[in-house]
Amino acid sequence: MIKQFTSLYDMMEAFPDEQSCIDHLRSIRWKTGAHCPHCGSTKVYHFKDNRNHKCGDCKKRFSIKVGTIFEDSKISLRKWFMAIWLITSHKKGIASTTLARDIKVTQKTAWFMLHRLRHAARTPSFNRKLKSPVEVDETFIGGKEKNKHAHRRTKTGRGPVGKDVVWGALERNGEFRAVHIPHIGGVKGMVDCHVEKWSTVYSDEYAGYRGLGKEYHHLTVNHSSGEYVRAYHIHTNSIEGAWSHIKRQIYGIHHWISSKHTFRYLAEMTWRYNRRDIDDGQRMNEFFGRVDCRLTYKELIA
Repeated sequence: MIKQFTSLYDMMEAFPDEQSCIDHLRSIRWKTGAHCPHCGSTKVYHFKDNRNHKCGDCKKRFSIKVGTIFEDSKISLRKWFMAIWLITSHKKGIASTTLARDIKVTQKTAWFMLHRLRHAARTPSFNRKLKSPVEVDETFIGGKEKNKHAHRRTKTGRGPVGKDVVWGALERNGEFRAVHIPHIGGVKGMVDCHVEKWSTVYSDEYAGYRGLGKEYHHLTVNHSSGEYVRAYHIHTNSIEGAWSHIKRQIYGIHHWISSKHTFRYLAEMTWRYNRRDIDDGQRMNEFFGRVDCRLTYKELIA
């Protein structure tokens, strides 16, 4: 039976030892029956220790952690469970330094753990396009050029220069997506990629969206002239609110993130934002259904 909990205290009472964590993970990963992570066979034998298993076809031994983000980790599942609770229930996430202190691991270990969790939160592929009404917008992430060391500054250090470009689309009463793109000139192509043709699309007056009216019902608001809402429904306020969540996490919790890992942080933030209306315990249990993936340290720092 899948356990339910509403606070970190309740969760730790629900999982007093390592075996209780294993049982809970097994109840979610194998809710339709045990299977081998190596060959997929359902002919699985269970050892008396209630932790190890053996495939009847490929003859390989494995535990419930094999094939997941927990594989080859020396960190106990109880500590992993605490990390998952913290990253899924805190609206602005958690810093690796804070996690290291809270669960008594090194900062390097906490950093790797959090990136494994972000890897699990990612969406491997968007299998459907967003439908109207959809708000689209772009934002910039990074520090000001004037605050950088002299040798790191660009010649023109104003506005978005030197910052990462993030494009987003929010389906009203639906899904929010945020994608790290190489340059701002690609925003129109992102709309074509993520939004269903002939949908109603709301944006600001940025010139990069010109021409959308040929294939979409495109409506804009002119922010530069102080216009933010027109006719009660033409606005980009919803996606602006989503950006504020993301930026409060980046600048308030992490202070700085590497351009190389921006897409990982976006995966974490959008996953949590899209589930903001469900209970913390339900959100955590849903996360357990996504742990069937691996990220090695070598891959992470490559």
